[in-house]
Amino acid sequence: MNRVREENEEELFANARNAAAGSLRQLDSKITAKRPLDIYIFNVQKIEGKTFNSHFEELEYLAKLGFNVNPVRIECHNIKEIEKAILKIGEEREKLTFGIDGAVVKVDDLGFRESLGATAKCPRWAIAYKYPPEKKETKLKDIICQVGRTGVITPMAILEPVKVAGSTISKTTLHNEDFIKEKGLMIGDIVEIQKAGDVIPEVVGVKKEKRTGDEIPFEMPKVCPVCGAEAVREEGEAAVRCTGIECPAKLFRNLVHFVSREAMNIDGLGENIIGQLLDRKLIENIADIYTLKFEDIASLKKNGKKFAENLINSINRSKENDLYRLITAFGIRHVGVKASKILARKYRTIDKLMDASYEELSYLEDVGPVMANSIREFFMQDQTIDLVKRLKEAGVNTESLEEEVEDKKLEGKTFVLTGSLEKYTRTEASDIIEKFGGKTSGSVSKKTDYVLAGEDAGSKLSKAQSLGITILSEADFDELIKQ
Repeated sequence: MNRVREENEEELFANARNAAAGSLRQLDSKITAKRPLDIYIFNVQKIEGKTFNSHFEELEYLAKLGFNVNPVRIECHNIKEIEKAILKIGEEREKLTFGIDGAVVKVDDLGFRESLGATAKCPRWAIAYKYPPEKKETKLKDIICQVGRTGVITPMAILEPVKVAGSTISKTTLHNEDFIKEKGLMIGDIVEIQKAGDVIPEVVGVKKEKRTGDEIPFEMPKVCPVCGAEAVREEGEAAVRCTGIECPAKLFRNLVHFVSREAMNIDGLGENIIGQLLDRKLIENIADIYTLKFEDIASLKKNGKKFAENLINSINRSKENDLYRLITAFGIRHVGVKASKILARKYRTIDKLMDASYEELSYLEDVGPVMANSIREFFMQDQTIDLVKRLKEAGVNTESLEEEVEDKKLEGKTFVLTGSLEKYTRTEASDIIEKFGGKTSGSVSKKTDYVLAGEDAGSKLSKAQSLGITILSEADFDELIKQ
């Protein structure tokens, strides 16, 4: 199956279990029919005109009828025979034509089985013995780094091919920098590997006594191996990440976020359409969204003219979005919608935000050192500077559209919103509070100054009353912001 998939440039199955499960879950039964599936029948569920006393007898009968029955079945009469059978199966598991990770001991007498019964989750007449994972030694030929969709750079072990638990292993993940240091791995080492749960290969240790002196220490890259942007590891995190917004490895994920409802809100540009645009090389970076032609989009769907018209209109509308949406769309690490609004209100234009220093950013309320560092690193990247330039050329708005308010009458005040508001949506009320310097919180505490309560306000209102916090109706709120 994998040979055929390789020829068709399709993703390979990791193991027989995944291949079988994936084949049975196909919605199109024709695909399932083409897969070389097989099955072992292991139980007689119902039969008329014949009775059985034991499970072993059932299996023998099924085999005589021509059913495919597991050849590995051993009848035992005491604990010693059971132990011997388990050891025998374990010794011969490599010779089997199918993979196993254990053996099941069952009570053979069917009458006794019925007496023992079962719990909601498992029978009382059977128990599984799990074999310890098979371990093999091989050479760690190299360590290469791969970049995932989120920008995480993962080290991969390139191994001298070795057969473990029924499959040949030539590479496996090394997770992160800390894992490599913890194991003390060096390129050229003889390492011990096993399959976790008999499925996922993993490096479990290094044979330091077998070192020759030619081994090479490994260091995580300082730049992304795909796009060359700076690779950073933030304090308290194990992962090293690519910071480039136009990194090809991250592009699909970045595009999905850029067009999402909370970001640029480009209706109609979902994951499926983005995938098709990338496959056809109609877009190769984020700015290319704004150069899409009507005929390119129409070609994606049968009778796609109406779809193309709607999507072009949605793309054009997104050019007029407020600055905070663009900041959100960039997907800067640690920066969400709330922080994007704060930055847009403070700096008013993308250029001023790009020029802001780390010190200045870190002193902003609700920003702080970690977020400030992330913002600074993002806007220093050549890829970011290039993207902003191209977005401007495409006519995308890069300025705050919100009326600038000098009056910060709510500065230092914390609001909690609860219940159904009539005049405002929650988002609108939050925007007004933040515009006048206040902030909102999701929970009531002693630090809460006001609770804006609408219809059907629940536990938050009760807690605010018990703490003596000022409760505002919508009319009260209007009066407060007019003062």
